[in-house]
Amino acid sequence: MGCKVSDIAMGLDAAIKDGVDILSLSLGGPSLPYSIDPVAIGAFAAMQRGIFISCAAGNKGPTASTISNEAPWILTVGASTMDRSIRSTVKLGDGTEIDGETLFQPKNFKPDQLPLVLAARTDNPYCDGPFNTTNVEGKVVLCEPNGYVLDVDKGRAVKKSGGAGMIIMNAEGDAYTIMADAHVLPASHISYADGLKLKAYVNSTSNATVAIIFKGTIVGNSTRAPTVASFSSRGPSQRSGDILKPDIIGPGTNVLAAWPFELNANDTRKRPTYNIISGTSMSTPHLSGVAALLKSAHPDWSPAMIKSAILTTADKVDHQGEPIADQNRTRANLFATGAGHVNPSKAINPGLVYDISADNYASYLCAHNYTDEDIAVITQKKTRCVDYQKFGGSDLNYPSFTGYLNTAGPLSQTYNRTVTNIGEANSTYKLEVDEPNGVSVVVKPQKLQFSQVNEKASYFVTLSINASAKGSYAEGELRWVSNEHVVRSPISVFLKT
Repeated sequence: MGCKVSDIAMGLDAAIKDGVDILSLSLGGPSLPYSIDPVAIGAFAAMQRGIFISCAAGNKGPTASTISNEAPWILTVGASTMDRSIRSTVKLGDGTEIDGETLFQPKNFKPDQLPLVLAARTDNPYCDGPFNTTNVEGKVVLCEPNGYVLDVDKGRAVKKSGGAGMIIMNAEGDAYTIMADAHVLPASHISYADGLKLKAYVNSTSNATVAIIFKGTIVGNSTRAPTVASFSSRGPSQRSGDILKPDIIGPGTNVLAAWPFELNANDTRKRPTYNIISGTSMSTPHLSGVAALLKSAHPDWSPAMIKSAILTTADKVDHQGEPIADQNRTRANLFATGAGHVNPSKAINPGLVYDISADNYASYLCAHNYTDEDIAVITQKKTRCVDYQKFGGSDLNYPSFTGYLNTAGPLSQTYNRTVTNIGEANSTYKLEVDEPNGVSVVVKPQKLQFSQVNEKASYFVTLSINASAKGSYAEGELRWVSNEHVVRSPISVFLKT
């Protein structure tokens, strides 16, 4: 299912004419030059009129450089998990319990031990059709991962062949990110690691059995959250490699959502109007809602100021105080998390913000070798790059820093940033820096002082590769800290030694 370019453009135009404050676009496509990207063009028109744009990063993770909607004037949103599960526990015949998830929670299904069949040993290893030569009647079937078949459709195939239940194991790349789908039969979606445990159990006995136990919704479980969902598209950006993308992550896994279509419901007496959905299409409206909150509290803020407030106050740790992890439960890098996980209560009062004008973005495009004609398509006005001071990501007033350093040159890169004080009138911000491994960070000045609200201050950051540089990538962060605020900017650096 896709959207016509003309429909996207017309929708954006209509929203602008209606005078909306926020645009939320839960759609994406391939990385395109901004001059032929309908979302980038429409979003620029909206941004010029003070409209904030939040867009989905895409669902092609965890592969690198799969980001959609990567234009700097767009908030690009990745997806995280939540500390809530809709649990179905698989209890093996040897007593081992494995926690999975499913939206379908039948109350009349008895948690009895039933024979377990590995689909991999049948004529239908991916559960993508009827089982013609294997008897699965009254049994639970473990279905192998296959990205071309919907998990719900696997369950339909098992049910049609008389199966009593289904267990779905993740592909290796999806690791611990599991979904709660509206299955048509008793089921449990488990992680890749737990799938290996289950297969090892089957191989250890001639009489493998399992029971599926439904436990309903559990909030505040011990599983680490938020983590980056496996499907969430990753940076670096193909079109704006000097800008950190995605910008932010927000709740996007197993989200309650209005649903206009028939579900695979087992209760035919009523038609459900809600479903549980996962994707960056779910995290995007969360961030749009946060933007609406900020716009309501600060109606005079520009879209760039709203974005800055969201990014510089984001959380970089999970609920247990540990660095946010990815789908493998290992520390996620900045191209998975962006600035971090959204924190609305902090974003409403960020202290300092980074603002960017439409002309600044046009200058950025000039620096990236877009022609005057290309830029005119994006800005919808005649543009001459000779009239602009050209600057790339190093001078675009973005609340993050991305660098490319090489021991053969360039050895260093300097950035110019300007912040606006929207916090307390008389305030002082002191510098704190966590240097990326192998990179020296010099900031001038190291203290920013303000005597009034809306006062601006500029500073320079120089990143330099040093003798201890190893590997191809390093990351750190820069913080401006006052008595009331911490204004945080991530630093990502590609290294060539």
